[in-house]
Amino acid sequence: MGPSQRREKTPFLQDGSWRRGRRICLLKGCERSFQPQHPLSRYCSKACRAAACRWHRQQANRRYQASEQGKCRRREQACRYRERRRQREPEHGPPGEGGEGYPIPGGAEAHACPRPGCYARFVKTRRSPLQKFCCAACRQALRRVLIRERRWQRRLAHLRRVRCPDDAFW
Repeated sequence: MGPSQRREKTPFLQDGSWRRGRRICLLKGCERSFQPQHPLSRYCSKACRAAACRWHRQQANRRYQASEQGKCRRREQACRYRERRRQREPEHGPPGEGGEGYPIPGGAEAHACPRPGCYARFVKTRRSPLQKFCCAACRQALRRVLIRERRWQRRLAHLRRVRCPDDAFW
C-alpha cells in the first residue's frame, strides 16, 4: 500500500482539520442523516442529545429501583406515604387501597433495549437467553456507533504516539 492510499484512510486532512462524513443519528425514532461537528458525535441535534439523556436517566432509575437498596428505599417511602395518608383520612372513612397486588408494567421478566431512545421492553426466550436488543435494527445501530468510536480512539492513540514519542524528551 502506497503513501497516497494510506493518507486516504486517515481522519485528518493536510491542513490538520478533520474530514467529516455524514452519519445517522443513533436515537431511535430520529435516525436522520447529519453532518457531525465532532468525530464522536452520536446525535444530530441538541433535542436528540436531551432525549438520549432523559432515556439514560430513566434506565439508571430502573436499574436502581431493581437493586436491593432501591427496593428498600421504595418500601420505606411507601410506608411513610401510608402513614401520612392514615393521618389525613377521617376516622370513619374506608381504608385506603394500597398498590400491593398490582403487576409491575412490563412484568418482572421484561428487559429494556440498550439503544438510546428505544423504550421497547422484551422478554428473553429460552432460545435466546443472551438477547440484549429488541430488534436487529437497534443492535446494528449501536454496533455501528461503537465500532466507529473504537476506530476513532485507535487513530487518536496512533497519532499521539507518532507526534509525541515517549523517548523524544530524554
